[in-house]
Amino acid sequence: MPFFESHDPVFDRFVLHNAPVKRLATGFDWVEGPVWFGDHNCLLFSDIPNNVIHRWHPAEGVSVFRSPSNFANGHTRDRQGRLVSCEHGARRVARTEPDGSITVIADGFDGKPLNSPNDVVVKSDGTIWFSDPHYGIVTDYEGHKAPSENPLVVYRADPATGALDVMVDDMNAPNGLAFSPDESLLYVADTGRRGEGDPTHIRVYDVRAGGCTNGRLFHAVSPGKADGFRLDSDGNLWTSAADGVHCIAPDGRLLGKILVPELVSNLCFGGRAKHELYITATTSLYRVSLARRGVQWP
Repeated sequence: MPFFESHDPVFDRFVLHNAPVKRLATGFDWVEGPVWFGDHNCLLFSDIPNNVIHRWHPAEGVSVFRSPSNFANGHTRDRQGRLVSCEHGARRVARTEPDGSITVIADGFDGKPLNSPNDVVVKSDGTIWFSDPHYGIVTDYEGHKAPSENPLVVYRADPATGALDVMVDDMNAPNGLAFSPDESLLYVADTGRRGEGDPTHIRVYDVRAGGCTNGRLFHAVSPGKADGFRLDSDGNLWTSAADGVHCIAPDGRLLGKILVPELVSNLCFGGRAKHELYITATTSLYRVSLARRGVQWP
């Protein structure tokens, strides 16, 4: 089976045809939220239904980082290197401090609980942006079944002031999100409400001081849906899809695919030069080396 599928000649310069898509670990139920810790040479990722955050280290393999994890989903690091997590079970975004204590960043809006925070990124000004769809409260599989009391939107939290503001409110159900290298653009996946006619696209917004404007279609993923994604140093977007990882040019063109034998949920750049792509795909964790470097923090 080939590892790569080129749709534009430029993609052949992005991949290493002698570098395999290697399965690092398997046996999970639904893995998500990979985040690289270069200072510890390890990766953290969630197995949401099993309520665990795992740690993968190249010399030590997989171990349990946190259990229970409040059915954690997406993760990132802030500019001080602290872990920031979206927790379905607690319906909050939380930060892990260096001493292991937990600081709640956001758990409600307008006097009502959040839905189930899903994915998260940190801007260079320290603000924390996260999507809040309903997937973790629809059933008991990835959290606790409960009614949705707030709209399905993207928020910006400011840990310095405690402010929580709606940034994107024109989606069925926002999911993955990432900034462009210069942070002038915000990309957001809309994965819908899991019904007929659901959207499968990524939208892009201009980032302004007062919020996001000029929302427009960036790319419609096929097959499957865009879930999580990250960008490389030239602004190409690498997104999850049903058949692997798709590489999308800044103008929205499909450049090529990394083929993965399981449904991909999310990904991140890591390794000693941020040239390795770590991929969470249904029951397994994969890695592939690229001729690209990631830009999305960390």
